[in-house]
Amino acid sequence: MRWLLNALLPVALALSGCTSASYDLMETASIKQPRFEDKDPQDFGANNPHRHKVHGIDVSKWNGDVDWAKVRQSGVSFVFIKATEGKDMIDPRFDEYWRKARAAGLPHAPYHFYYFCSTADEQADWFIRNVPKESMHLPPVLDVEWNHASKTCQYRPNAETVRSEMKRFMDRIEAYYGKRPIIYTSVDFHRDNLEGAFQDYHFWVRAVAQHPEEIYPERRWAFWQYTSTGVIPGIKGETDINVFAGTEKNWRKWVAAASR
Repeated sequence: MRWLLNALLPVALALSGCTSASYDLMETASIKQPRFEDKDPQDFGANNPHRHKVHGIDVSKWNGDVDWAKVRQSGVSFVFIKATEGKDMIDPRFDEYWRKARAAGLPHAPYHFYYFCSTADEQADWFIRNVPKESMHLPPVLDVEWNHASKTCQYRPNAETVRSEMKRFMDRIEAYYGKRPIIYTSVDFHRDNLEGAFQDYHFWVRAVAQHPEEIYPERRWAFWQYTSTGVIPGIKGETDINVFAGTEKNWRKWVAAASR
């Protein structure tokens, strides 16, 4: 809904610009030690993710059994949960994960992995059929990236088609759930398709070796996925870890607006 976008954008614009000057240094400058262990830590320099106080994770069936109470107690503030993929796949842990995350008091949102060999309407229909409104605490996420390992779809439409299909899918989802989707993307997909586009959407960007400002020029971002090799109490194996661009106060305001 437009009211939700209007409520959220002022917060994001104030906190999620692509330069270090956008960060609230009074709250973040003193943070030097990583919040969570990382099996393959990267040196991000001064603009490292540990300057941010609000950390979260994203999960799918590959994360296996999760002790959600322990995850929450460890300091995780949010979780993005894989729900669907394409027009006919649902993550078998989705229903369990969102219900248990909610019971643990973790802000959560479902995400859809886009499949370019199906239409936007087919995928929106599938998402709506399988993702209940009550699972939608935070806005849903559209995950768009080139899937180099796909055995069934190597199709790469041109940028105009990509943006048109994305917009159709997101319009359908926003109309049904009343929340404007967040866009998750990787650097190569963003470079090929999204530079300068969708400026009135929140972005969640992947950047596991460099700060987002170095590889997503001019892109405002609200969430940054900085590692896929994190260690989270309550989850066996390696886990994706993300940060929210703003302060804890910004986060509380954003969640309050997004969860209405």
